[in-house]
Amino acid sequence: MSEGSKDRTEGALDEAKGRGKGAWGDLTGDDSKRAEGELDKASGNAKQGIGDVKDKVGDAKDKVGDTVRNLTGDN
Repeated sequence: MSEGSKDRTEGALDEAKGRGKGAWGDLTGDDSKRAEGELDKASGNAKQGIGDVKDKVGDAKDKVGDTVRNLTGDN
């Protein structure tokens, strides 16, 4: 599993946890739990974004490496 995939998976779990906390807060009228839920969802979204960036950087690194190998004849 790539680093990006790991971050996206963790982010999705955090987002789901946040939705659950938010729903519990709505059900019980617990504003603190609602706020925790929103924080978890935001954290999850951020982790997913970081995972996307890591994968794009990895792809760019691979392309540069391929180009260098092609230019130097190190196939």
